[in-house]
Amino acid sequence: MDPAFDAARAAAERGEVPVGAVVVRDGEVLAAAGNRTLEDADPTAHAEMLAIREACRRLGSERLVGCDLYVTLEPCAMCAAAISFARIRRVYFGASDPKGGAVEHGPRFFAQPTCHHAPEVYGGIRESEAAELLRSFFSARR
Repeated sequence: MDPAFDAARAAAERGEVPVGAVVVRDGEVLAAAGNRTLEDADPTAHAEMLAIREACRRLGSERLVGCDLYVTLEPCAMCAAAISFARIRRVYFGASDPKGGAVEHGPRFFAQPTCHHAPEVYGGIRESEAAELLRSFFSARR
């Protein structure tokens, strides 16, 4: 989770919502990214999407079989769909997101019968640290 938190902090320094994600296979970090929606003027430039894209590019495949995703915030529906289509093995996330999350909240994407692939999911990894990073970011903007 350390590289995911590093990417989240770097995103915050750029004025982006501090979410970081890392794709790992066999202990090797294939890709790490922080949110870049403002910088890229792209609503799909979530940390998870960017990390998945880079890992796929590095492996030369649209599938990330045997890969795990570490992310500081519960993925949204868009990111959950990308995780499923990429066939990611496991998802580890920090803070829950009752408003925008789609794994343990909202649509519970991986529990839907139409979900192509459901990874193993482990939430609450360094949850208080992830939540505090987000709280601090948003309180500084109010």
